[in-house]
Amino acid sequence: MTALHDGAHGTHGTHRNAAAPVTEREARRVAEAAREQEWRRPSFARELFLGRLRLDLIHPHPEPDGEAVREGEEFLARLREFCATRIDGGLIEREARIPDEVVRGLRELGAFGMKISPRHGGLGLTQLYYNKALALAGSASPAVGALLSAHQSIGVPEPLKRFGTEEQQARYLPRCARGEISAFLLTEPDVGSDPARLATTAVPDPDGESYVLNGTKLWTTNGVIADLLVVMARVPASSGRGGGITAFVVEAGSPGITVEHRNAFMGLRGIENGVTRFENVRVPADQRIGDEGAGLKIALTTLNTGRLSLPAMCAGAGKWCLRIARQWSEARVQWGRPIAKHEAVGGKISFIAATTFALEAVLDLCSQMADEDRRDIRIEAALAKLYGSEMAWRIADELVQIRGGRGFETADSLAARGERGVPAEQLLRDLRINRIFEGSTEIMHLLIAREAVDTHLKVAGDLVDPDATLAAKRQAALAAARFYARWLPGLAAGRGQLPFSYAAFRRRGLPDLAVHLRYAERAARRLARSTFYAMSRWQGGLESRQAFLGRIVDIGAELFAMSAACVRAERMRARTGHGEAAYELADAFCRQAQLRVEARFRDLWHNTDTMDRRITTHVIADEYTWLEEGILDPSTPGPWIAGTTRPAAGPDGARKNVHRPIR
Repeated sequence: MTALHDGAHGTHGTHRNAAAPVTEREARRVAEAAREQEWRRPSFARELFLGRLRLDLIHPHPEPDGEAVREGEEFLARLREFCATRIDGGLIEREARIPDEVVRGLRELGAFGMKISPRHGGLGLTQLYYNKALALAGSASPAVGALLSAHQSIGVPEPLKRFGTEEQQARYLPRCARGEISAFLLTEPDVGSDPARLATTAVPDPDGESYVLNGTKLWTTNGVIADLLVVMARVPASSGRGGGITAFVVEAGSPGITVEHRNAFMGLRGIENGVTRFENVRVPADQRIGDEGAGLKIALTTLNTGRLSLPAMCAGAGKWCLRIARQWSEARVQWGRPIAKHEAVGGKISFIAATTFALEAVLDLCSQMADEDRRDIRIEAALAKLYGSEMAWRIADELVQIRGGRGFETADSLAARGERGVPAEQLLRDLRINRIFEGSTEIMHLLIAREAVDTHLKVAGDLVDPDATLAAKRQAALAAARFYARWLPGLAAGRGQLPFSYAAFRRRGLPDLAVHLRYAERAARRLARSTFYAMSRWQGGLESRQAFLGRIVDIGAELFAMSAACVRAERMRARTGHGEAAYELADAFCRQAQLRVEARFRDLWHNTDTMDRRITTHVIADEYTWLEEGILDPSTPGPWIAGTTRPAAGPDGARKNVHRPIR
């Protein structure tokens, strides 16, 4: 549940978090330094934002290895049996806890080592089948899906696989594969998505043999039951070392670590998410992952593929919503007809079906590209997370609406009065967090926008840098002139204007998907022109136009999903017996997406952004408090952000520790 966050200084002994004052420019510099700076491999999404629909980068659809398919399907069969017979999602929801025997069963199944190599005792599943497994487990209980995902997607296994030494991998990966649970600790009480303010410190001993950790971490998914932790902490700069945010593997049972509180949430009630305090925790230097100062880069790189776990469970949720919508809409009769035959409901069912098809298309395409490792998918994975979390929420909301009052009623209440216990309201609550964790929608907009304009910033960076010298600005202007003299003419015309282009997607007797790809190609060029115009108009001020950038990213996400849906439909036509249905779903999705794209293009330049900024200024200046009169506030007293001073000891002198590793 941890996204990129920030904090303050710590000292030995009693720790006090107080967010260090950081200027906007300093915060931006830290975030920029953590980015992967170069593009060494091609990226479909990067090209898309530059106005080029490089369909050759995703079509023909990449195919999984035959042996990987066999192993993946065998594991899915075992997992399906386990989920169907051993996981009671309703019980987990009622008791807000995954039973220990379920965790032990998942260990025996090897589910905690799905992404770990057989060399280290894991199953070695591909990203494709790992995501299929998460979708399956998440359909049985979203809390179980979160448990497995937090452990493997962002916990100890992924950063060690990518950045750990051979000795670290040999020491920890077999433990993770056997089911010792890991968690990722980055967020802090007063640190959101601004890592420059990270407060937890790791002070090196003079002998260089260890570090001493002090700090407090918030929203640590799996932290309550974890055996191993990935902890991000700031190493102070000193003579001979640059310091910076650094990653460590930490034994969760180390002296000085206290899990002070298990958090409770509106959804995902079974997750073991808490507040963890570090007080003079000694961590051997050989448990540092990578170099000092490389922690944020490790975190961001880990999330490039780690983010795919969320769209996996979102796609699974879409499938379940489609099943319930179909069955309920056939059974429920209003005004003499099943409600599915009423257009008001039928439109919602069509949206659920078409969007679920697209979500799986995006997920499978990104997963297979991750497995092939021939493409840079940092933007694609981020788009998959953004789009999946937003659209799955809309799908679940539409299901609740289709179900009517029964959609608002709990599954237990429905069952108690003799009806099928459909947990539609629970799904809505469970899915809501996906729009927040591992990068909120707002943060994902900014992150993707930064990558989308990377080429422009490299070409003309000094032109928009207020600190650049006049000479640097002149040199940047010359470089920009050369680049745009080549690039801009290419945005004037393209394959989207040729009536017979993308002929491979025009099949006799099937809906014409080529027309949608031609639209996507034209829209990509239009998107690039809009971005260029905005940069020319606002220059360095573009970064503060977050609503505009969000719309740019949303358009790109829709175009990516349209492309993925068409490519998937053609693959299914060639390889399965569902080609006609796939073409039909892709056609429906593209038509629906095109309406959303056109609305976003219109909103780029016709919006209330200026008015919204003015109203917000008045609101936060307390000029509209009269509008709040006539109500009572049921909130309990307390600070908006809790301090992190150590809680008082109990009567016996001990401090509460809710850490409970599962043996």
